[in-house]
Amino acid sequence: MWILGAVAGAFTVMVLPALLGRRLLGVEAGPLRTVIAGFAGISVSGSLIAPQLEKQGARVELFTLMAGVGLLAAMVTLVVLDLASPPGGLRPLSWVGRLRGRIARVRRYSRIVRIAGRHGLGPYLSGRGRPYETRHELLAQELRQALQAGGATFVKLGQLMSTRRDLLPAVYVEELSRLQDRVEPAPWPEVEQALLASLGAPPEEVFAAFDRMPLAAASIAQVHAAVLHDGARVIVKVQRPGIRDAVERDLDIVNRLAATLQARTDWGRALRLPELAQGFAVALREELDFRVEARNITAVRQAAAARGDRSVALPELCQRLSSERVLVMSRIDGVPLGQAETSGPEHGKELADTLFTALLNQIVHDGVFHADPHPGNILLRPDGTPALLDFGSVGRIDAGLRDAMAGLFLAVDRGDPAALRDALLEVTDRPEDVDEQRLQRALGQFSARHLGHGSAPDSAMFTDLFRLVTDFRLAVPPEIAAVFRALGTLEGTLERVASGFNMLAASRAYAAGQLTRQLGTQAARETVRDELLAVLPVLRRLPRRLDRIGSALEEGRLGVGVRLLADPRDRRVAGELLSRVLLTFLGIFFGVVGVQLLGTEGGPQVTDALSLYALIGYHLLVLSAAVVIRTVYVLTRPLE
Repeated sequence: MWILGAVAGAFTVMVLPALLGRRLLGVEAGPLRTVIAGFAGISVSGSLIAPQLEKQGARVELFTLMAGVGLLAAMVTLVVLDLASPPGGLRPLSWVGRLRGRIARVRRYSRIVRIAGRHGLGPYLSGRGRPYETRHELLAQELRQALQAGGATFVKLGQLMSTRRDLLPAVYVEELSRLQDRVEPAPWPEVEQALLASLGAPPEEVFAAFDRMPLAAASIAQVHAAVLHDGARVIVKVQRPGIRDAVERDLDIVNRLAATLQARTDWGRALRLPELAQGFAVALREELDFRVEARNITAVRQAAAARGDRSVALPELCQRLSSERVLVMSRIDGVPLGQAETSGPEHGKELADTLFTALLNQIVHDGVFHADPHPGNILLRPDGTPALLDFGSVGRIDAGLRDAMAGLFLAVDRGDPAALRDALLEVTDRPEDVDEQRLQRALGQFSARHLGHGSAPDSAMFTDLFRLVTDFRLAVPPEIAAVFRALGTLEGTLERVASGFNMLAASRAYAAGQLTRQLGTQAARETVRDELLAVLPVLRRLPRRLDRIGSALEEGRLGVGVRLLADPRDRRVAGELLSRVLLTFLGIFFGVVGVQLLGTEGGPQVTDALSLYALIGYHLLVLSAAVVIRTVYVLTRPLE
């Protein structure tokens, strides 16, 4: 029994300083960290004070000093552990798994570095590349080949980069747009296991017929033809086995590369690579969840049905068989637009008009639109009408932004720089110091160059527009960036269908039609009614409020009340700042007083070599050090 008591007492003596130090610091620490800090505290205090206890005897004054030194050492240990490894990091049982993941990541990272070196990209990754010595055509080609060799994640990254005309020169955009996401099909046994796990039964039981040979295979998924028991022909999109782990590993590498390039290269800082990498990771993770695509298909179909638009065919989702990794939808026969041939120039022009109008209707009316209308995602059906496929990338904009986009189209139709400036400022996040007059002049030059009579939109128009937005530091919201990206992608698609298709003239015709509809009798009546219903409550309260304001002015009672720190967040920040200032002052005060007491001679003697003044001074120095450690730890944490 006495053994257990002794062990408990020793454990208490060792852990108590760590528990108190953890409380004073406000740091999160698990049992392992607490034991380590307690052991460090008792070891340091024992080595410093124990010899004095042996010489002077077991005096209470020295025991309190010993406890203070132990507390100080425990606090230092906790801070060091917290800085070296965030809370939750010291978990021995998870070390093995983390080590295996790190080894796999290092192998993959070394492979990516070898691919980059093989294609001559090493100097640019390390910041040693000299842009003025570079042949951009050759570098763009090598970049495309390196991304192609990197696998699924890097192919997707290149495809995303090809849509950022605001960030990359045209030669890189053109070269990266050639990236093809086609790979060898996954082995059938692995695909069958994925189908079995998702469907709950073998595909031969779920479907009346299932073609094991895929219609198409990409790095993320592959597509099989099948027939339901009711005779409906469907396609089954199956996620490639193991792709999720590979993508997560590659995304970690992309994030690390982005952070490294931002730190080492000027072009990395200019492009804000970590932000781009983060947005890319979010989009790619959504693409790995087929439930997102299923919701996108349903939203686009319902919006088109509400407008009665049947100009573009859309797949119909089979909800009961679709899941996170398997997507089943109706099969649409046709030829990919990139491989199809139109029946003549008139048909090509009609097809381009249909696709362009359909996308604008989705943007302006529905607020949900296909964000990646490249030729591979559009089918030309046997009857000559188009169909949209692959809704993994869909944009959404709210009613306010839709109105702003409609205003932008009307400004383009009028070619008015002032209206274009106002519309552009509505669809972007403007800085407070934007020079609106200079922006209007720049837009006037842009309009004269690209929106004048006889002008035809091309890639240079989108590039100049994005450059202008960047020069004036107008932050484009992700929703609007998706609109511009979709329009830019569609411009290249329509050029294949109808060479010389004037998207500017088509947008002007669309804007004119929109204005005509808005000015129509029924539409105008509905608009006036909606606006009146919105302002009617305000109009009812307005006379009473005006009367109260007039009376207060007449009697001299009108005043303005401002409450400082009314927001709880402001009070919390102010309190944090005040506490940090007080802690700093107390630490300095205790330290100065302690040093002064140590230099004071005389006073009662506690021991032969230690006076009472010196003992108090030592205690104050320990207290000062504890407050300083607390202050330093708090200063390393952001204000909340």
